[in-house]
Amino acid sequence: MSGVGVKEIKRRKAGIESTRQITNAMNLVSSSKLIRAREAAELSKPYAYFLYDMVLETAADVKKACREFVEKREVKRRCFIVVAGDRGLAGGYNMNIFREAESLMNKDTDMVIPIGKKSCEFFRKRGYNVVDEINSVETCKYDEIDRITKLITEKYKNKEVDDVTFIYTKFRSAIIQTVRVKTLFPVALEMMKPYGKEKSGDEKKVSPRRQYYPSAEEVFRELISEYTASQIYNGIKESFASEQASRRNAMQSATDSADDMLAKLDSEFNRARQASITREITEIAGGAEALK
Repeated sequence: MSGVGVKEIKRRKAGIESTRQITNAMNLVSSSKLIRAREAAELSKPYAYFLYDMVLETAADVKKACREFVEKREVKRRCFIVVAGDRGLAGGYNMNIFREAESLMNKDTDMVIPIGKKSCEFFRKRGYNVVDEINSVETCKYDEIDRITKLITEKYKNKEVDDVTFIYTKFRSAIIQTVRVKTLFPVALEMMKPYGKEKSGDEKKVSPRRQYYPSAEEVFRELISEYTASQIYNGIKESFASEQASRRNAMQSATDSADDMLAKLDSEFNRARQASITREITEIAGGAEALK
């Protein structure tokens, strides 16, 4: 029986070692991707900040176009843009996003634009009204983001939807990633302020100092569209970095667990082998004694 125990332990060790090699390799790959993803997320921010300030400055010179995107209205139908991962094995990364999205969505009336392979699969399998999609977060192009931005802008202008909500994962650190829900339309201009500046109650209204071509309204509409696209682009980059960090943490935890299991199996193997040797010595000694 002891011999059988040793064989079983060897079999289990071989299986765990094989799994550990996989999780360790995925950990290394995710660590490498995380470095590039963090850089991409940081590089996407300056342009978004620039557009952020431009929207604020232009809004001071327009009224009608501003109201079109800013004024709140009764919400009868909403559109959700939901960013999840391209793959699994990332801890609770994908499920945290889906849990938050489903808690806010009405399956019968709301539209959804999933971004990422897992997001596309999730909403299509459950019968949601998918009006467009981007199948990959990692290889997502700005042209694809521009396409869905134009789609949601037109739907909001035509009052096909009364609210556009963006759900993604904010990358805070390699350890902490949080699900964020952001309203894209209506634009909350009253909540915005020039980037890097504090609000002040003494701020005076500045008279228009610019000339716009073809008109201030047209420029504002283009800026709103471009600003919205930059928010989505930055959110996708943040989400990809979060996915890699979450997967790295999950694979590191799995590798550590495999190491612990192998250490315990080594102890069991040594005890089983020692018991087998002791039994064999006892049997030999017993046999020799019987021959006397």
